[in-house]
Amino acid sequence: MFLLQPPQVRELSLFSAMPDEFRRPRRSDWADANRGGTPTDSFLEGPVLGDDGHLYLTDIPWGRVFRVDPQGRWSLVTEYDGEPNGMKFLDAGTLLITDYKNGLMQLNVASGRVTPFLARRNSERFKGVNDLVFDRAGNLYFTDQGQTGLHDPTGRLYRLTPDGRLDQLLGNIPSPNGVALSPDEKVLYLAVTRGNCVWRVPLLPDGSVSKVSQFFTSYGPSGPDGLAVDAQGRVLVANPGLGYLWVLNTRAEPVQVLRGPAGASITNLAFGGPERRTLFVTDSTHGRVMTAEMDVPGLPLARRG
Repeated sequence: MFLLQPPQVRELSLFSAMPDEFRRPRRSDWADANRGGTPTDSFLEGPVLGDDGHLYLTDIPWGRVFRVDPQGRWSLVTEYDGEPNGMKFLDAGTLLITDYKNGLMQLNVASGRVTPFLARRNSERFKGVNDLVFDRAGNLYFTDQGQTGLHDPTGRLYRLTPDGRLDQLLGNIPSPNGVALSPDEKVLYLAVTRGNCVWRVPLLPDGSVSKVSQFFTSYGPSGPDGLAVDAQGRVLVANPGLGYLWVLNTRAEPVQVLRGPAGASITNLAFGGPERRTLFVTDSTHGRVMTAEMDVPGLPLARRG
């Protein structure tokens, strides 16, 4: 990678760590498959900010969703038989969850009740859905990752329209993960974890995609995960294998690198705060939420309701 200007390097700060009372340092089915059987007390993902200013997080191996208040205090919203990953608000009181085990699920944040939203496609289970984003027209884009990779490049990108039509936009992805939209919603950015890159997916007026390209190439043991876009159109990329968060300009050049602590797995991110200038970042291996103040606000996230 040749850069005319070196990126600014900044350190992420600790916002809050999961309290010991919620940690479960033992094996799980998810950890056996995804962490080599290592006892994993938690694995945080899916950060998203609610209208109440609280941060909501998933804990994949134990089927939990947490609420963290602005002072960093944790409470359990729900625990259920699932493996929740990405989350976005469907409406002000409902979270839509990509659940690896169950498909798309919805959570009433007031009651903690979890119910199916879209469990199957044409009676067939998904490989293992991962992350999601809404556009301003109410279309939902989500990834179906499963255990795909370079050995099995069959991961999928779907679009679910407000009237219930489900379109498979791509079916050849080696481990599709995070998704984010450009400010004009004409481009979808797609994290390809096992390909160690981010794809650029043009969204055409007729609903199709064409000329998908590789926008950014990373390196290391585990590639891009969660994505976000700011008001300047810069793409923010969580890179767990490096413990970095890349801030890329529109030419895919890193202009900032936000670093987690030693051994961190930086998996996902969300903008929050009064002007959406505060970045909240999950450090999944340590069960912590890191933070940084940004010079450019994040794009507001669309909802369906």
